Amino acid sequence: MSEELARVTVRILDKEYQVACPDDEREALLESAGLLNRKMREIRESGRIVGLDRIAVLAALNLSHEILQNQHSANEADQSLLGRLRILNDRLTLAAASGGPAH
Repeated sequence: MSEELARVTVRILDKEYQVACPDDEREALLESAGLLNRKMREIRESGRIVGLDRIAVLAALNLSHEILQNQHSANEADQSLLGRLRILNDRLTLAAASGGPAH
């Protein structure tokens, strides 16, 4: 069973692109295109990069870097949470074994 694809028009740096996507992903596509458009405008307005292809590559690199930083931060937070949960679990196990409250 195939999903019905909708044609969505996105505008990036004053150029329109037709993109096919599942109807239930339309809003996410528009949000992604908006983010890419903002990033590419920032790069273009800095005046240091010329050419649409170079602006697009730099925007993609910047977005990829942000994603990797967020993943790294999330992994660190997960590890910290797991450490805290282990400590709490150890305290609960000790309290249950001794028959008293854990401190």
